[in-house]
Amino acid sequence: MTEQTTAGKILITGTAGFIGFHLAQLLLAEGFEVHGYDGMTDYYDVTLKQRRHAMLQQNPNFAATEAMLEDAETFDAVADAFQPDMIVHLAAQAGVRYSLENPRAYLDSNIIGTFTVMEAARRLKVQHLLMASTSSVYGANDVMPFVETEKADLPLTIYAATKKANEGMAHAYAHLWDIPTTMFRFFTVYGPWGRPDLALYKFVDATLDGRPIDIYNNGEMYRDFTYIDDLVRGIRLLMDAIPQQPASKEDIPAWDSLSHAAPYRVVNIGNSDKVRLLDFVDAIEDCLGKKAIRNYMPMQMGDVPATWADATLLKELTGYRPQTDFRDGIAQFVDWFRDYYGK
Repeated sequence: MTEQTTAGKILITGTAGFIGFHLAQLLLAEGFEVHGYDGMTDYYDVTLKQRRHAMLQQNPNFAATEAMLEDAETFDAVADAFQPDMIVHLAAQAGVRYSLENPRAYLDSNIIGTFTVMEAARRLKVQHLLMASTSSVYGANDVMPFVETEKADLPLTIYAATKKANEGMAHAYAHLWDIPTTMFRFFTVYGPWGRPDLALYKFVDATLDGRPIDIYNNGEMYRDFTYIDDLVRGIRLLMDAIPQQPASKEDIPAWDSLSHAAPYRVVNIGNSDKVRLLDFVDAIEDCLGKKAIRNYMPMQMGDVPATWADATLLKELTGYRPQTDFRDGIAQFVDWFRDYYGK
C-alpha cells in the first residue's frame, strides 16, 4: 500500500454525472483543487446535472467547463491551462439498454472522447491517468466472482465493447508513452444523486407513484450492488496506487492484473456480494412501506443474468474493500429521493 497524496490538482471528466460529482466532493473535502469537465448531454434530466455542478461550485477550489469531450480543442485548452497532476476520466455515454437504441453515441463519447483525454495525459505527462471501465466488459464470462486476471473478450453490448476498447487503447498508450494508468471496472453503482435510468431510481419513483416496475428475467437476476461512497473511496485510494512496469513477469503477484509490458492495471471496484434482484426489490418495499406493482419480463437483449466482483486486488493495493449492505444503501437513497423530490 502507498502513502496518501494530501493535495494536488485533479482534472475530472464527468463532474456533473453521478460518480464524478461524488468523487469531486470527496477530493474537495480533502483539499484538492478540482477542475471538472462535462458535456451536460440530455441523456437524462439536465436539471439534475446542473444541481450537482451548482453544489460543487460552492467550493472555491472547484471550477468547471461545460463542453463535449469530442471537442478536443476546448479540452486541450482546459487541460493545458489547469496543468493537472492526475486525470480521472469518468465521462462516458452510459447505459447498457440505451446502447441498443443509439450505438453511435457510444462511439463518439467513449472512443473519440477517451482518445482526447489520453492525448492530453500524454502531452502533459500526468503522474497518473485513471479511467472508468465497467463490469459489463466481462460479458459472456460465466465463472464468478469476476477476476481482473481472467480474459474478458466476449462483450455483449456496444457499450461494453467501447469500454473494452478503452482498456486496450489505454494499455497501448501506457506502453508507448510510459503513462501510469489504472482502469476501474465498476459494478452496479447506486446511491443518492443517482441517475434516473438506474434500477433503484426507477423502482423507487414508480413505486411511490403507483406505477409498475419492470423486472427482467422474471427476477432471476443477480447484481453486485456497490454504494457510491464506497466506490469513490476506492477511486480515491487507487489514485495513490500508481502502477509501475515490473522488471519481469515473475515480479507480478498472481492476484495482480499489472501488465508486464506497461505501467498499467485493471481493478474491480465492487461490493463482492451477489444480491438477488427480488431481494433488492423487497428491500425497497420495506424502506418505502409500500408494495411495488411487479411486471415480470423476459431477459432483455444484451443483459447478463449476474455480476459479482472479486475485490481482492483492490484490497491488496489499498487495504480497502467496499462493504455497505444494500439495505443500508437503499435507505440512504430513499432519504435523498424523498427530500429532493418532496415525495
